[in-house]
Amino acid sequence: MSETLLDIRKMELRYGAAVAVRDISLCVKRGQLVAIIGNNGAGKSSLVRGATGLVRPSGGEVVFKGEDTTRLAAHRKVARGLVMVPEGRLLFPDQTVEDNLILGAYAHGGLKGEKARAALDKVLALFPRLKERLRQQAGSMSGGEQQMLAIARGLMGEPDLLIIDELSLGLAPKIVNQLMGVLAELNRAGLTILLVEQLASYALAIADHAYVIANGRVAHEGPSAELARNPDVMAAFLGKKKHAA
Repeated sequence: MSETLLDIRKMELRYGAAVAVRDISLCVKRGQLVAIIGNNGAGKSSLVRGATGLVRPSGGEVVFKGEDTTRLAAHRKVARGLVMVPEGRLLFPDQTVEDNLILGAYAHGGLKGEKARAALDKVLALFPRLKERLRQQAGSMSGGEQQMLAIARGLMGEPDLLIIDELSLGLAPKIVNQLMGVLAELNRAGLTILLVEQLASYALAIADHAYVIANGRVAHEGPSAELARNPDVMAAFLGKKKHAA
C-alpha cells in the first residue's frame, strides 16, 4: 500500500465564532495528484492553511509523514517537506526572480548545498521564461509568469508534498492549461501534489482523486473520473445540468 503523506483527521478551523472547516478528513498518498474543489467560500483555502500551519486548527489532527504536526508552525512544516504555493502567489515583488527562488530554498540553507543548486537548474529548465528574467523584479512580470515563479519557488523548498492554492486565479485559460500541464508532468515524475482549485474541470482532468468541499465539509470524494461524471458535481461545479432519469 502506498505511503500516506498527509492525513487530515476531523479538522475543525474557526475564525472567532465563525466555523470555516467542519469535521473534515482527507488523505494524500505518495505519488498522487489530489484535487480539492469547491465554490468560493467553501472552506478550501482555510483547510490548507490549517494543514500547513498558517492557521492553527481548533480541532482534529494533521499528520504528515506519520508525525502529528497539528501544532507545528508553518516554517517547521516546510523543513519537513510540506510546502505550499499560496493563493495570490505572494511573491516578493521588489526582489528579483533569482532572489525569490533563493528564498524558496531558505529552509534548506539557500543555494549553499549541491541539492539546492540542482533544484534551481531543474526549475529553470521547467520554466525557461524565468531563466530569461532572473535579474528582473518579480512584480514587473505578467500574472502567468508570476505564477510560474510561485510554483518554482515552492519547488525550491524540496517538497515531499506540494500544495497549490488556486492556481488559476486571475489567469487566462491558455496559461491555466499550460500550468496544469506542468503539474501533470511534475506528478508523472514522482512529485505528490495537492491542488486546491475553483475551476473544477481543470483540476479533475489531471487529478487521480478529488474531494468536493461545500460549507466547510466534504460533500463528495472519490476518483476524479467518477466525480466528473457525478450529476450533482456536474451541476454544481462543472456548469452541466443534471439529466432527468
